[in-house]
Amino acid sequence: MKFGEKRTPKHHILKSPAALNIMYAPALLLFAIFIFYPLFQGIKISFTNWDGYSQQYSWVGLDKYKLMFSDKKILLTMKNTLIYGLGSTLLQNIFGLAYALFLDQKIRGRGFIRTVVYLPVIISPLIMGYISYFFFQYNRGAVNDLFLLFYKGPVDWLSSGPRAVWIISCVNTFQYMGIAMIIYLAGLQSISKEYYEAADIDGARWKAKLTSITLPLLMPAITINVVLNIIGGLKLFDVIMAMTKGGPGYASQSLSTMMYNLYFARQDAGYAAALGNVMFLFICIFGLSALYLLRRKEVKM
Repeated sequence: MKFGEKRTPKHHILKSPAALNIMYAPALLLFAIFIFYPLFQGIKISFTNWDGYSQQYSWVGLDKYKLMFSDKKILLTMKNTLIYGLGSTLLQNIFGLAYALFLDQKIRGRGFIRTVVYLPVIISPLIMGYISYFFFQYNRGAVNDLFLLFYKGPVDWLSSGPRAVWIISCVNTFQYMGIAMIIYLAGLQSISKEYYEAADIDGARWKAKLTSITLPLLMPAITINVVLNIIGGLKLFDVIMAMTKGGPGYASQSLSTMMYNLYFARQDAGYAAALGNVMFLFICIFGLSALYLLRRKEVKM
């Protein structure tokens, strides 16, 4: 240090913008422990024949992945998973946007309606699944009791795989469309009223205003909702286990419920880990593709 040069105090260094990066360290450490370590362990286990309990296992290479793609159930399971993911995404965004457009108007009781629509979000998905099961069960189910009022026989709603898949998708939509509604409401309230006033002067009708002003300026909110809904739908688990446990047979199972059954029922942790890795890639492909395509359509306000 040269003569006359002032030494920089340590507390000044800590106050520099670069020192803020130190604040990331605890979060990165937790992220590494709870995300990266299990991910790498799952990849390692997928190359073994571990049963999930014993201390001994052996390497089997790609045998579990070969078994997966020769499994007759995998195509139906992937189809169901896509319906849970993409079907729920479509329904949640349609109903969420419809509620947001309705509740963005100056109407009485809109705060109460918003609360009612959002209320299912705070219920545990497992509890929501059991409640829905009591609605759709064959004996003494609420839906069948309504049918009996109109002199119609009861229907075994969950006995058909395709029908059960769509019922579960609708239950998932009912529970989480409140989140989509809130995000769309935030997006609607950020749109300047001047755009609509200019459109009114030009004589534009509501349909033209919706397609030319509202939807283009809502693209950031649409992007958030679609990506979140795809991720949530593709890994749907709780509602399926509560309502059908993947049945009848395996007709309504998803990748997540199949992975659960492989680990706990068949004690094939290696196969379950391989399936989990494929599900991870499945979610990444659809989530990132949706993010990329929708981001290109966003309009800067």
